[in-house]
Amino acid sequence: MATHREPRFKLCRRLGINIYGHPKALKRGDGKNQRGGGRKSSEYGLQLLEKQKVKAYYGIMERQFLRYVKASQKSAEMTGVHLLKSLECRLDNLVYRLGFSRSIRQARQMVTHGHILVNNRRVDIPSFGVSVGDQITLREKSRKNEMIVQNFQERASFNVPYLERQMDQFSGKLIRLPERDEIPIDANERLIVEYYSK
Repeated sequence: MATHREPRFKLCRRLGINIYGHPKALKRGDGKNQRGGGRKSSEYGLQLLEKQKVKAYYGIMERQFLRYVKASQKSAEMTGVHLLKSLECRLDNLVYRLGFSRSIRQARQMVTHGHILVNNRRVDIPSFGVSVGDQITLREKSRKNEMIVQNFQERASFNVPYLERQMDQFSGKLIRLPERDEIPIDANERLIVEYYSK
């Protein structure tokens, strides 16, 4: 499986945003190291930057991202909004949003290692598309892992309105599809659609 090898903080500084939520990610970001620091970007440059930003947020590679874009172009919904909703409903992302992990990277590892159940069945595919009503649960055996339990309890206040948590059962449910303004990422999806429309 392909993985990102670029240093994480360097990527944050280049994109100009703190993707990973680490307090030191932008510490050296004074504008000079960021993409286009002091220079005016072209229209293509802005579109490319938005695409790279969303790919970095969800930790996916170009070929997989392109598949999401093509599927979204066939949707009756606005392409950019459908794209973000599809990415937001990936299993690894929802494991992160529910608070089982501190990053999407960690969430992906949890899924591939078999810590997560969807509707009481083990799913080890991070890109698995979660449907409305699906129950995401931490496997019984994995509840002995102090790090995972601590993450889940400490991040109890990190809520998004389209997810419902059951703290005592170490689980959560996708109760509805997210609205665009509820997805907690800073991106202009219109520019991504324009990038792939050429």
